[in-house]
Amino acid sequence: MNTLERFAIAGGSALLPSGFQDDVVITVDHGVIVEIGSEANGAPVMDARGLRVMPGIIDLHGDAFERQIMPRPGVHFDLQLALAETDRQLVANGISTAFHGVTFSWEPGLRSRETLVRLMAAMDAAAGHLSCDARLHLRHETYNLDGEEEVLGWLAKGRIALLAFNDHTADILRKIGHPKDGMTVLQRTGLPAEALQALAERVAARHGEVPASIRRLAAAALAAGVPMASHDDPSPEVRTGYQTLGCTISEFPKTIETATLARLYGNPVVFGAPNVVRGGSHMSNAVSAAVMARAGLCTVLTSDYYYPAMLPAAFRLSEDGVCDLANAWAMISSNAADAAGLSDRGRLAVGLRADIVLVRTPAGRPPSVAAHVIGGHLAFAAKGAPRFHAPLKAVALETL
Repeated sequence: MNTLERFAIAGGSALLPSGFQDDVVITVDHGVIVEIGSEANGAPVMDARGLRVMPGIIDLHGDAFERQIMPRPGVHFDLQLALAETDRQLVANGISTAFHGVTFSWEPGLRSRETLVRLMAAMDAAAGHLSCDARLHLRHETYNLDGEEEVLGWLAKGRIALLAFNDHTADILRKIGHPKDGMTVLQRTGLPAEALQALAERVAARHGEVPASIRRLAAAALAAGVPMASHDDPSPEVRTGYQTLGCTISEFPKTIETATLARLYGNPVVFGAPNVVRGGSHMSNAVSAAVMARAGLCTVLTSDYYYPAMLPAAFRLSEDGVCDLANAWAMISSNAADAAGLSDRGRLAVGLRADIVLVRTPAGRPPSVAAHVIGGHLAFAAKGAPRFHAPLKAVALETL
């Protein structure tokens, strides 16, 4: 389709801040929602009858792109190709804004400094070619003390959109001694077990330096206005420690007590959408996202390791009676926007970015994206989806 500066989406069931409203007309002009009413006022119209019209999905934590970079152990692909393929997956699954969760570890290989720097440069170069608004969620391993100065510099320069504090060092040491558990780590680092163990032990021996490093990084992020998350909070005490530093997002807390405290603090609490879709976590020591949502302890869902999970997760929560669809969708749109400080998106409202997903819900089939508008541009259209043509006229989507 040729790019249209002004158009309208009409006839669907639209999720507005006040709730679902049928037969509403959403008018877009130059990438912004300028009117929500009952008339298109001469603009070309996309007829969305039979479809849900939803705010674009915001993914605060997705690292499935790692499989585009290294689909098999030791097999690496060009980063521009990987980012382009990731972008196609994102827009086809209704994700308008994606925070790529890139781990900055003391490990060599996939999560090394070299990979991170190359990926940051690739994201900069690709920005004008991608449909999804891709941002950097830096997952900083707290024992990566040698990387602190660079992270401080990136924060000051505005290179980081979300900073997360990770601590996987003890977990890696535990896994090395178990061939099955350790295989993933060994494959992504490219090191033999003995070399990885020796490296991890040297890193772990610097544990006394870690708290001060976390404090310096948190202070720098606060000064730069960068939101912060603590990853895998194991206890209420750890969550409290991060809270005192201004780190206000609890990402994948390990216990109900920790999540409960995070909500008492008013923190966004993040869990994985794959957990909801699959009916439980793939981690034996993780709590269920659906259980946490039912208890009011999950406020944001992310793709984690599987982009297609976010859209069906919201519908699954609604179908299972955990919450209504409006509140479930908020977990992947408005709540995520609020957590990241993105005041220009996450809702269908006048003055906000026109990130709009048209969702079809065929009987007996998973919900899917019929069309996806990002910043006012048609980023994705499924098989049979209409396009705008002259003369300007309404086009039907309900047959998709």
